[in-house]
Amino acid sequence: MSSETTTGAAPSADAQRRIANRLKRARGQLNAVIDAVESGADCRTVVNQLAAVSSALDRAGFAVISTAMRDCAADPEGKADAAGDRIDLDELEKLFLSLS
Repeated sequence: MSSETTTGAAPSADAQRRIANRLKRARGQLNAVIDAVESGADCRTVVNQLAAVSSALDRAGFAVISTAMRDCAADPEGKADAAGDRIDLDELEKLFLSLS
């Protein structure tokens, strides 16, 4: 994961840690799906594990967007962003909706 959020500002260490933890859980769940498929597990087991992976990835995506939204709310004028590559609210909305 990059050390920058989509707003161009470095995420807080806590937010970055939470997002990374969610992604690591998803990676572990995906490994379990692969193992289940390779071992010939039944359809129900595979689908349930896939649903868990999907949910974990969705939660990570929402956490990334939530962090960006908090940054926008804290600095609506984008004054703290010297790079000028800040995401506006319309783009945040598109990103949010892309996860649904």
